[in-house]
Formats: sequence, structure tokens, C-alpha cells
Amino acid sequence: MKESKEFSDSDGKELVKMARKAVTEFLRNNSKIHDTAFDAKFDFSSGVFVTLNKQDSLRGCIGYPLPVKKLSEGLIDAAISAATQDTRFSPVNADELDKITFEITVLTPPVEIKVEKSTEYLKEIKVGRDGLIVENSYSSGLLLPQVPTEYGWDVEEFLEHTCQKAGLEKYVWKDKDTKISRFQGVIFKEETPNGTIIRESSDDFL
Repeated sequence: MKESKEFSDSDGKELVKMARKAVTEFLRNNSKIHDTAFDAKFDFSSGVFVTLNKQDSLRGCIGYPLPVKKLSEGLIDAAISAATQDTRFSPVNADELDKITFEITVLTPPVEIKVEKSTEYLKEIKVGRDGLIVENSYSSGLLLPQVPTEYGWDVEEFLEHTCQKAGLEKYVWKDKDTKISRFQGVIFKEETPNGTIIRESSDDFL
């Protein structure tokens, strides 16, 4: 299986272009795209998220934190869902596509961060490298590695916002019964709608 850090820039461009193609096909023809060569190339399990942005504002973001699907399938499903099923937004319509940028994040499997004291999380987590999953018996929430960088958060703010994403109080990360896992991701995105696709991952993985 390919590691996230082994994805080439060419791979990234292909993934982003397929995410856009999948959404375009679904919105215009109500059908799911099939590409035999793409399926064969990315025929391995991986977590993946697809993020849609419109004029620097989030327009949709859905994905799979765990490697429960082949990347080829997960990418297409996540792209369509980000455009049509993110309950925070109205569904994207085809006329918007020329105003939306596509971004994909391929994830490493999450690993629980084990600490003796909650304050140790502040040293274990690195902003710009790690994404976080916060879980307890009530709920769970995830934020991608690029989110704290975009908002200028430090590690503690990142933990607090991930708790809030889970619908929990922001200090729940300090509780002993809260499980915190981290993952890394390689990010590829369009600089402008349908424009140049760039790699956006500056830190090495663990």
C-alpha cells in the first residue's frame, strides 16, 4: 500500500481532477463516474477528505477518516457527498462549479496519542503536521491538519476546536476518558477554480 508521503505531484493532480470530474458528472447528469484506469491506479485503502471552497469560504467538506474504502472509490464518494450532503450548506449546483476550488487530503491511519497527563498533548501534537480526532462515549469530531494553520491556532486552541467540532465542551480534551488520535495528510488543491493544482504539505510525517 502506498504511504501518503509517497504521493507524487502527478498523483495529486490526478486525484483533484477526478474529484472535480466526479462532482461535475453527478450534478449535470445525476450519474457516478467510472474510470477503469483511475480505479486500477488507486486500488488501495486510504482515508480521504474532499474540501470545496468558494471565494475563500468553506462550501463543503466530507470524507473518510479511516481506510474503509479503496482510495479510488472513497475519493469519488467523498467529492459527491461534499457537494451534495454537507448539512451545513445547501447543495452545490452545477452553475457554481467555475467558482469553487477543489482540495483533497489523503490521510494516514489515525493513531491514539497516549499520555499520562493531558498537558503532555501540548508537546505531542504539532500544528501543520497533525490532524486530530477527539472521541468520548458521547461523540467524536475531526479536524484536518490544515485547519489550525489556516486559522492561526496553537495546539491548545486546536484541541479545543476539535472538541467543539464533536459537539463537546472545549475543555473535554483534558478528561481522562477522552481519546485523542492524530493522523497526517498530504494535501493537493486548486489555486483557483479549475486552475493550477499545487501540493500543500510542508512537514514530514511521523
